[in-house]
Amino acid sequence: MARIAGVNIPTNKRVTISLRYIYGIGPAKAQEICRALNIPDDRRVNQLTDEEILRIRELIDRNYRVEGDLRREVAMNIKRLMDLGCYRGLRHRRGLPVRGQRTHTNARTRKGKAVPIAGKKKATK
Repeated sequence: MARIAGVNIPTNKRVTISLRYIYGIGPAKAQEICRALNIPDDRRVNQLTDEEILRIRELIDRNYRVEGDLRREVAMNIKRLMDLGCYRGLRHRRGLPVRGQRTHTNARTRKGKAVPIAGKKKATK
């Protein structure tokens, strides 16, 4: 099993798919890495040589911010918004949608499970 950027990537999948298991590398960056190192699209991780894995590891360490560093940067950006007290920071602090989505009916992913209000009854017609 190949270990790149502290992540065990699956060996039986194609390289471009396996690289996506690393936080911060998506489809475009995975393709870019393979193109930069001249790795064919149909090559699987278990077919890579140790030297190719080392080249991938070095390229990612040198050119991309991934895993722990990226998570830390994102957390610091959110913390900065919260400390500023700007609108986006307040939404993060309250656990509500940040990007203008409606909250009257939806937004259950951010708000969590619906909690019934004690004593409130449905209005009769």
